[in-house]
Amino acid sequence: MHFNATEHPPAGWTARQLVEACGLEESPRNLIRDRDQIYGERFSRQVRTLGIREAVITLRSPWENAYAERVIGSVRRECLDHLVVIGERHLMGILSEYVDYYNRSRTHLSLAEDAPEPRSVQPPSQGRVVEASRVGGLHHEYLRRAA
Repeated sequence: MHFNATEHPPAGWTARQLVEACGLEESPRNLIRDRDQIYGERFSRQVRTLGIREAVITLRSPWENAYAERVIGSVRRECLDHLVVIGERHLMGILSEYVDYYNRSRTHLSLAEDAPEPRSVQPPSQGRVVEASRVGGLHHEYLRRAA
């Protein structure tokens, strides 16, 4: 998963993020995007160069891009709504911690209550249960640690 942030992103910056997210070897086959002005001709040209088929959702129809809306909503509800972000560098640190938590610790119902990076079962023989703070204390993970 790739993420980045900037205050006023131009189309060139957005096109560069696509290359950084996809890489040049293994690009996705399809890209679903909204009609934001940030996706200009330069972005569309980059999409075509990578061999990606671009689908633009209908105006004012966020449900057509439900997966992206769900992830953005999770980031806001579970992280950013509870913090005061001081600047771009601070935001990137917060998002980095949240993405790590989201992929390694947070349970997902669609994954049988596992994380995207599967977690191993920790039997009682591994020690007592201890709490580990995640995302600056907003979330917690419970692990077994030997005494």
